[in-house]
Amino acid sequence: MRTQTELLTLAERMPKAELHLHLEGTLEPEQMFQIAKRNNILLKYHSIEELQAAYQFSNLQDFLDLYYQGMSVLLKEEDFYDLTMAYLEKVHAQNVVHVELFFDPQGHLARGIAFDIQINGITKALTEAEQKWGMTYQLIMSFLRHLSEESAFETLDLAKPFLDKITGVGLDSSELNHPPEKFSRVFQSCKDLGLKITVHAGEEGPPDYVWQALDILNVDRIDHGNRALEDTQLTSEILRRRLTLTVCPLSNLKLCVVDSMASHPIQKMLQLNLNATVNSDDPAYFGGYMNENYRALIQESNLTEDELYRLAKNSFAGAWLSTAQKNHYLALVDDAFKAKEPT
Repeated sequence: MRTQTELLTLAERMPKAELHLHLEGTLEPEQMFQIAKRNNILLKYHSIEELQAAYQFSNLQDFLDLYYQGMSVLLKEEDFYDLTMAYLEKVHAQNVVHVELFFDPQGHLARGIAFDIQINGITKALTEAEQKWGMTYQLIMSFLRHLSEESAFETLDLAKPFLDKITGVGLDSSELNHPPEKFSRVFQSCKDLGLKITVHAGEEGPPDYVWQALDILNVDRIDHGNRALEDTQLTSEILRRRLTLTVCPLSNLKLCVVDSMASHPIQKMLQLNLNATVNSDDPAYFGGYMNENYRALIQESNLTEDELYRLAKNSFAGAWLSTAQKNHYLALVDDAFKAKEPT
């Protein structure tokens, strides 16, 4: 039986996959100021400290207001490259070996930033990370749910020349009053194009939004899914379909989705045999990347070694990887847990 200190060490050194990460949410205050200066953009904040002080949120919308301000500094391909590479360097140092990251093209298109500028900068960094470290990846294009389905269709049309670089499509932004069914037609079009589907549901929205994601959008994965636990029939259906939940502990705490890390539902999800995973969501805004999320769970929720093992395995089991790639990574997880000392 490992001690808590040993579990913390194990969590840091074990291989990890991150399945729920918004690229624009990795924009650290220092980098935001750096890119703003390079692009001659005047921020409303006068210092890094003032900006950091603004990172206090009472709900999802408070966060989104700042999130959209932050992305305004991204104008050129090199900006998207630098943002992506900064994230990849951080998580490589935390033994993240596979990433599946979201980007929000509509938030940039509305500012006149062409689709190719965005995706070329992002994929250049992802390709370099794969070449340098063997890090594998998938790119997920997200639709903004506070915008119309027509806008989503327009974005999908712009993306079609680049579908060889995009594995899946997501749905994020303000959840309340924007149910998944609002986007039923565009997600069917995405399915017809062979794209994977994942949808934010059950973070602030009701269990019914998760039902809609399952039955109307026919999702391949669910992002967050916390409130699904309020409906036993729903949790049974998620289990029956073996859908992965991409859970974000520090994000949930920062946005007041949970009252404390000790009361976080991820352990209940594991008790119900749901395929829950740990992810960082928007780490620059929520106080931590992958290792920090695991550390908070171990220290404040008394996460057990078995639960840590299952979370690590779930992340690769739920990834959009080939069977051979999954088996390779799952074997690495087993090796990490069998090791007596840090390697």
